[in-house]
Amino acid sequence: MRIAAGQGMAKLIDEFRKGWQGLAPPSPGLGIAFAAACLLVATLARWGLAHVRPDIYFTPYFPAVLFAAAFGGLRIGVVTALAGGLLGVVLNFGDAFADRSRFVLLGLYWVVSAITIWGVEHYRTMLAEQRRIARRLTEEEDYRKLLIDELQHRLKNKLSTVHAVLHQVLHDEPQVWARIDPRLRSLAATDDLISRVDKAGCDIRDLLISELGPYGHVRFTLNGDRLHLPPKLAVTLSLMFHELATNAGKYGAFSAPRGLLQVSWTLSDDRLTVTWDETEGPSIDAVAEPGFGTKLLKSALFAFDGKTELTYLKTGLHCIMQCRVPRNE
Repeated sequence: MRIAAGQGMAKLIDEFRKGWQGLAPPSPGLGIAFAAACLLVATLARWGLAHVRPDIYFTPYFPAVLFAAAFGGLRIGVVTALAGGLLGVVLNFGDAFADRSRFVLLGLYWVVSAITIWGVEHYRTMLAEQRRIARRLTEEEDYRKLLIDELQHRLKNKLSTVHAVLHQVLHDEPQVWARIDPRLRSLAATDDLISRVDKAGCDIRDLLISELGPYGHVRFTLNGDRLHLPPKLAVTLSLMFHELATNAGKYGAFSAPRGLLQVSWTLSDDRLTVTWDETEGPSIDAVAEPGFGTKLLKSALFAFDGKTELTYLKTGLHCIMQCRVPRNE
């Protein structure tokens, strides 16, 4: 018996909490009971004030209307306003009786109550819409993370399959396999790093080493202090470094036997400058129309108040990336 009573009280308290916070509408019974309690408190307050000002008929009922509408919604607010008006007319605490002036005050009371109820209902509607949008964004973010985890898992499995197939095919050619195996392992390490970057960020040097490692550590030099990149900026820069490294492997410094790359970065206040400088690569005679990669490089840093400058020199590509490093992300 006590357990059932305790559970019922806990359920009632939880329903009241959800109704007060706007998470769920209360039951009609609870809404009416709360409105009645507000009217009772307002009437007691009016009785107390009558010892000082007996002509205060409706003022104590304004808070009752406000709280009842905030808790129970439009209908409960209207019922409370009507009941408060009737109580203000019928009940008399003193020698004053209902006259024409009291009915004029009743009209003003109902007008102000209507405005109050409309304002509260408008606020409740906006709050419900904001919560709906926040819930939808949270669900989309959870789905995005699930999708990314699944894609990373499949990519890792495919890379492992490619590694196993190539190892089997090149079993009789150990020299060729010795050149391919480190690059495949570096690519796998890069994929693992990117999956961690999206959650906690990483150091810019580690990010560059993972992207450039497959091309040989003697082909590039890195100049700059240790700098931890927040997650969103780290993911953005990883995409840009991957695009630049891929282009260097196809057309730039890494496609030539003597080609070299130097990457340097500096941080001044919250502004990061990264310089990508290729040398000894193939001569660039003509530049093709900008493709997806070039558009990505030029627009990726807009979200961080940044920009990218690409210059095609005879010695190779010269790229300067500038952006703001978020402090709190």
